[in-house]
Amino acid sequence: MKRIFLSLILGFMLSIGGAFAKDIIPTSPVLVNVHTVGLYQVGNDVTIYKFPDENSQILYRVRWNEKDFFPQNISPESFFSVFLAKKELALVNVVDIADGWVEIVYNNSTGETGWIREDDPYKFMTWINFYNTYGKKYGLNLLKGAPALCKDLKSSPEDKAKTISTINVPKQIHLNVIRGNWALVSVMDMDKTPKTGYVRWRSDDGVRYFFPAVKTSE
Repeated sequence: MKRIFLSLILGFMLSIGGAFAKDIIPTSPVLVNVHTVGLYQVGNDVTIYKFPDENSQILYRVRWNEKDFFPQNISPESFFSVFLAKKELALVNVVDIADGWVEIVYNNSTGETGWIREDDPYKFMTWINFYNTYGKKYGLNLLKGAPALCKDLKSSPEDKAKTISTINVPKQIHLNVIRGNWALVSVMDMDKTPKTGYVRWRSDDGVRYFFPAVKTSE
């Protein structure tokens, strides 16, 4: 009886969370806690600990399905870095990995972090691997609010390099290769003039200005 009662309570709490089945992809640079090393794919039931120890304080237990997300005081937009329901892709920002544990940013709005168990090392991707996998497949989007200098196409991956062209209204930004904080891209602007050069895809302290243009459906 007690188990049934708890199940009903959980079902009610999830039901008041509201519709959740929306895709989450960054649209503007994230300025809070930018010193992350990559992304980790999580399941739909995640226990977040204060320290990398199962005996430490449990900060949150995050659960969701296509319609609901719990707890309510952490929004899906704050928890996920990327969430694509149809692709079953749920990624969170990673700060560190140590001895079978992953330190994640569980609230992107505040930069708060906690630890989860690493259930599969292949679920972790460095930022470079993530961009090489998804950026090369789908291309890149220039995030809203990125500084104007990000539109400058340079002759080499250096701030002082010659600006050879400028991105105006891009129809497509193809990623060719990443070199440190720079990306060699081929751009097709609205004027249908192809342009190729290096752009800063992130700042020296980790603020990302471009993000893979992952398609929600194909």
